Amino acid sequence: MTLPVSELLREYQEYVLAYRLRRAVGGRVTPPGEQLRLSEYAALRLERQDLARSLVRRGLDGTRMRRLDTLSDQLMFGFWLNPSEVAAFLRAAIREGSHPALGDPAAFARLLTPAEQARLGAGGVAQVCAHHIACFALAAPMLDPDGLNAAWQRIEATRPPLFLDELQQPAP
Repeated sequence: MTLPVSELLREYQEYVLAYRLRRAVGGRVTPPGEQLRLSEYAALRLERQDLARSLVRRGLDGTRMRRLDTLSDQLMFGFWLNPSEVAAFLRAAIREGSHPALGDPAAFARLLTPAEQARLGAGGVAQVCAHHIACFALAAPMLDPDGLNAAWQRIEATRPPLFLDELQQPAP
């Protein structure tokens, strides 16, 4: 099954926002290395996808599983929409002293570049912040199906458009 290009770009956008947030929180949640450019992310994402397919076809082995885990961590794969990933991040962020962006939309908005904020406009920035802060709610209701359903509804209702600087065509 092949994802539409917009979904793949959205995945990269989610990676960038997770990277920025983790860097802002700092400490042990700081991502190693520099933020990946879109082409670098795409190459590692393809490697991860091929590796996952080979593990299904040929069976599990420790070396390939460790590489898959390393790639998943580097790409922050599933960071926003995986309840266990969200919970682990929030626990670690709290140990690091937390960060205002974890609950304050204005602080989260500061993770966006001025160009991204201008591209989105005030309503779009509010939507981006509401969406990502709603993702944090996935951590709490993992044992409460009604709470989890409500969290997913908030997330889907606030799904942002593509807006990152890295995804825009250069001006002629």
